Amino acid sequence: MALTKARGSISFSPSVKFRKIRAVATSNVSAPKREIDPKKRIVVTGMGLVSVFGNDIDLFYDKLLGGQSGISLIDRFDASNYSVRFAGQIRDFSSKGYIDGKNDRRLDDCWRYCIVAGRRALDDANLGVEVLQSMDKSKIGVLVGSGMGGLTVFSSGVEALIQKGFKKITPFFIPYSITNMGSALLAIDTGLMGPNYSISTACATANYCFYAAANHIRRGEADIMVVGGTEGAILPVGVGGFIACRALSQRNDEPEKASRPWDKDRDGFVMGEGSGVLVMESLEHARKRGANIIAEYLGGAITCDAHHMTDPRSDGLGVSSCIMKSLDDARVSPEEVNYINAHATSTLAGDLAEVNAIKKVFKDTSEIKMNGTKSMIGHCLGAAGGLEAIATIKAITTGWLHPTINQDDLEPVVDIDTVPNIKKQHEVHVGISNSFGFGGHNSVVVFAPFKP
Repeated sequence: MALTKARGSISFSPSVKFRKIRAVATSNVSAPKREIDPKKRIVVTGMGLVSVFGNDIDLFYDKLLGGQSGISLIDRFDASNYSVRFAGQIRDFSSKGYIDGKNDRRLDDCWRYCIVAGRRALDDANLGVEVLQSMDKSKIGVLVGSGMGGLTVFSSGVEALIQKGFKKITPFFIPYSITNMGSALLAIDTGLMGPNYSISTACATANYCFYAAANHIRRGEADIMVVGGTEGAILPVGVGGFIACRALSQRNDEPEKASRPWDKDRDGFVMGEGSGVLVMESLEHARKRGANIIAEYLGGAITCDAHHMTDPRSDGLGVSSCIMKSLDDARVSPEEVNYINAHATSTLAGDLAEVNAIKKVFKDTSEIKMNGTKSMIGHCLGAAGGLEAIATIKAITTGWLHPTINQDDLEPVVDIDTVPNIKKQHEVHVGISNSFGFGGHNSVVVFAPFKP
């Protein structure tokens, strides 16, 4: 996520100075040898999501391929007096079959989305309740992060405190607000006793979780990890907070055209919500249980810009070094990558900083195609990387790339194929998915078709 420096935006004292940092990234010329140890090769065996397009993965990707916008006017609360009145709001969400009625009423949307997406991912991996009972649950972990946590419960608790006093605060205020509760609730629901915690690195959260989960498997601490991101922040304080940051598009008259990565007429990002969860598993374990292997996770990396709370480095150094580190971890050369699911939030500074970083790593981009999922579903914050990982994997398995919509007047510096407005057929050899967050958090994950 990134902001432009505009009047009224977040500012700092002139006395505050940031250190200059030098880093040198070495490029690979020949393709490195991939990991061959089945205990350390990581495969994806299940996927689950909750999105503005519903909970079905095929429907979700069909909507993306069709270039359909999920952005509309907010009706969850009265936003008529807000300077931004639209978002990628989820409607008609149902947790039936996954959460009982009493808990469903108590839970924050953030955790409802997490449980449903997580359970659907497990079902997709053929790890339903009966199957799990026969497995070693101490070797199955959960790592679902959130950038904001249970914001609705937190906001309601503060309101109760101010209006009625501390005695009227719900006993669920603390448990349902803290960011680790998604992983905890999913584990409690399924009995999974392996590594369990959450990561919160703003909009880079889900990719950080993928990277950490893969390392748990590679170290032998888990056979399977249920991993991703979740977010539910489309509420008064969430929208109001980002308005105060001067981060959001204000295209209220045309919400569906507001998220327009790399377009000259972009004016900020659009809020979204949902959850995206993968089941990641060692190849050895997946083979032993006869699992259906969807794709392979080759590697990932995380870095920090060490520059500014909200603005990206204009030289893209933190991002370019993160991409290079991810390729090193994946044992992939830059020449092998031919697809990028970009962070592409539709902000003035962020979009170009990412492109600059990509060009530093990939000297020849003629074979690369790059798209922006957020152009249709908005920026889902901590869940963004989860949903975009699923979009990346669907690109690999279907051979079709969804378009980046609202590409009407592209920035001249963007000379990479952004799949403008219409889907394209493309055989993905290696795809990367980028996610960056406030605080300068950078994360990149690498996926490829599974080859035995």
